[in-house]
Amino acid sequence: MQFEELLVELTRRMTDGSFISATISQSRTKTDDVKRIKVKPIELKGQLHIQFEYQYERILKHENIAVDVAHSKLQELLERFRQIQAEFSDEKVHVQLSKKFKVMWKSDKVQSRKVADLSHNRKKNYLLDQDTPYPFLIRLGVQTPDGKVKKQKYDKFRQINRFVEFIDDSLAHLPKDRTIRILDFGSGKSYLTFALYHYLHIEKGLDIRVTGLDLKKEVIEECSVIARDLGYANLEFLVGDINDYNDESAVDMVVTLHACDVATDMALARAVKWGAKVILSVPCCQHELFAQVASPALDVMLQHGLIKERFSALATDSIRAELLNLVGYETQILEFIDLEHTPKNILIRAYHTGRVATVDEYERYMAFKKLLNADPFLEKELGDLIGN
Repeated sequence: MQFEELLVELTRRMTDGSFISATISQSRTKTDDVKRIKVKPIELKGQLHIQFEYQYERILKHENIAVDVAHSKLQELLERFRQIQAEFSDEKVHVQLSKKFKVMWKSDKVQSRKVADLSHNRKKNYLLDQDTPYPFLIRLGVQTPDGKVKKQKYDKFRQINRFVEFIDDSLAHLPKDRTIRILDFGSGKSYLTFALYHYLHIEKGLDIRVTGLDLKKEVIEECSVIARDLGYANLEFLVGDINDYNDESAVDMVVTLHACDVATDMALARAVKWGAKVILSVPCCQHELFAQVASPALDVMLQHGLIKERFSALATDSIRAELLNLVGYETQILEFIDLEHTPKNILIRAYHTGRVATVDEYERYMAFKKLLNADPFLEKELGDLIGN
């Protein structure tokens, strides 16, 4: 089989209804930032599409393409990568490409025929089922008493489920032999705080103690009443500022949602010093770097106020993630559904692994900081914890 024949055959199989999933891997170059690509069919607005999930070292990116451009997309990727493992309804296929694009094709028939799941736009397989009544969602006005998600609250329901996915992914990093201590800074109306408590304690049966902290007294009072009504004995809400909260010496998980500007950095620094195993942070209002950034090499961008603002926000979160990496965390920047601020938002997820940063990583961070003329608040807060 020639390379072009391979592309034609894979395109046909990926678009004829028999395609289940695939993984493209083994980059031809050492400089390719993409480690692997997961591929699957999905349905969008009643039409078949192919979704490509690009897995970088610390982030994931998704691309949905129409089937009529699948051939060109496959050609682009298989010119960069040497291996594809694909599963179809009746067959598993392993393809290896040589340096000169010689095709080695191996296939195995499967005993029981599978059917592709196109549920991206049909019925999402949420961790919290959309047809199951949950007391906390009913109490918060997301569901009707019979468990139906209210039409005007369906986006909020999606947001809650996305957050629960992050919590579920974090389970392996939390202790199982004692009470898990969790702090939520900037809990606000606490949709996600209640979801966290429900999922970990009610669904997973874990022994947890959760504190939600916010500056708005009336919101905290309302959330406290709801927690009491639901019988959530180990969930408390307190009025307070992140910088003034000194009641803990060790915490297992820290959640920060929309802590403005350096308040996010304060929370991240506290989490690190407490030895938090899991950090989930959705930043907002990143103003610090905007006032500092000065780089002639970037003037083509930074001369525009709007571009400078967006660049500063992205650079700020990149610095935060890198600093967490330098103090023993495995950190990723992920996309988070957030309706109260922007249609899509960033979530910083960090798991403490105790990894020791390399000299190259430290020097890379210092070079980036120098390029931007940055003096990050978080770096000063972490102080001697950042080795070189």
